[in-house]
Amino acid sequence: MTRHLILILGDQLNLDNPALDDFDAAQDAILMVEASNESSHVWSHKARIVLFLSAMRHFYASLQCQYPCGLQSSYLKLGEHDFATLKDAWAHKIDLLKPQKVIICELGEYRLEQDLISLCKEKKVPLAIRDDTHFMCSRADFTRYARHGKNGPKKELRMEFFYREMRQKFDVLMNCKDPVGGAWNYDPENRKAFGRLGPQNVPTAPQVAIDALTQAVMDDVEKYFPHHPGSLNHFIWPVTREQALQFLEDFITNKLAGFGNHQDAMWASENKSQSPYLWHSLLSTSLNLKLLNPREVLAAAVLAYQKHQLPLASVEGFIRQILGWREFIRGVYWLDMPQMAVANHYNHKRALPSWYWSGDTHMNCMKQTIGDTMQLGYAHHIQRLMVTGMFGILAETNPKEVADWYLAVYVDAVEWVELPNVAGMALYANGGRFTSKPYVASGAYIKRMSNYCSGCQYKPEVKTGDDACPMTTLYWHFLIKHYEIFSRNPRTALMTKNVDRFSSIEVQAIELLSEKVLNNINSI
Repeated sequence: MTRHLILILGDQLNLDNPALDDFDAAQDAILMVEASNESSHVWSHKARIVLFLSAMRHFYASLQCQYPCGLQSSYLKLGEHDFATLKDAWAHKIDLLKPQKVIICELGEYRLEQDLISLCKEKKVPLAIRDDTHFMCSRADFTRYARHGKNGPKKELRMEFFYREMRQKFDVLMNCKDPVGGAWNYDPENRKAFGRLGPQNVPTAPQVAIDALTQAVMDDVEKYFPHHPGSLNHFIWPVTREQALQFLEDFITNKLAGFGNHQDAMWASENKSQSPYLWHSLLSTSLNLKLLNPREVLAAAVLAYQKHQLPLASVEGFIRQILGWREFIRGVYWLDMPQMAVANHYNHKRALPSWYWSGDTHMNCMKQTIGDTMQLGYAHHIQRLMVTGMFGILAETNPKEVADWYLAVYVDAVEWVELPNVAGMALYANGGRFTSKPYVASGAYIKRMSNYCSGCQYKPEVKTGDDACPMTTLYWHFLIKHYEIFSRNPRTALMTKNVDRFSSIEVQAIELLSEKVLNNINSI
């Protein structure tokens, strides 16, 4: 009888995985599975599938090197087994090995956690789910944080206050009890547009070699998922720890100093040598697969700041993403599941526009962002929040369909980080659980932050008529529809002041055009 059956998932690729803490190669078994359902329960981008499977195969190879005397282990590749789901493969291995205990690190998806819990109950085998020490705030600690305000559970969760506590707890950019520079947050300095000339001197993106193992994965993906969306022509993502460390070094050396200023800016370029990644770190895939540890990423950023006097706004903005937002979002996910997955504050029911899978729309902002997404499996946070996400809420799209799309098309998508960002942040589906207002704006915002509008048949400043921007028309429709609530919210009251200036004829024209847009959403 096997002592422990240790399960390792595709986003748990660190050798200090807690599931391996007391591993004994002589009496324990390891199981890793490539299950086709994990790529098809949402219609996953080919690059996303390649990233996970290649990283898994490389990690398994590194495990074998760690234990040269041999492992009692199974790695089930696509095409070499008949298990469509992880649960089916787990059940088979439990029946075969009859382990005394099943051990796994905390999972990144509620669905899989529930599958494993129910399976182990059914098989009457003890299950140990070990705390994921990769994260700097445990699930238990976040629950305590959320449930212990001055007068009971916190009525509102705000990342900013959580972030300040994390800065203090881990002594990151601190002078004793005060933040370095005197302010906690330099976000207002990180919202500059590029201007007419566009981005200048953008660093080139680092490249990784496509080795034989990754090429084999690419061949498998084309064979087993030929009709899935996306391209593999621009695959750049790290699939080993060594490659992830190279990406980290490249970002710290070449991008961190310029990261802040134009963090929210967007740009479409005809110059194919222009990096579409701008100054963004490209570290989310490595962090989410656990090829990098957030502590080493933070340490590298702080050291560079101290050694090279980098702009504080850039360094603080990056650190806030890692120590603040990433940890906060994970805590909220586990605190609010499974309710978060079905939240629909506005009761939006419209289907996701078909062109979300192709970019075949006359709206240039959507065409550019979705085009990048399908080519690269990537778009930066403002493209996701204020273009594809914002259109999702303004078009009254079913939150589950939008969230499933994000989980499918982005290479860094793991549900614990994707769902709160989409359902909670972009779509306001949870009714402001951790945001103070819906993130909505007219086409004027996109015009200010990008060059998308210059190549578009629609006019961002026009809200009615044949050349009206659908984003603008639907923005005003949204404000009119939710006028009472928006007018009472200090964060949105100024937006409704503009509605007060509209005549009844203007309101009627907006409503008529918005109805036409919504009813013909696939052809705009």
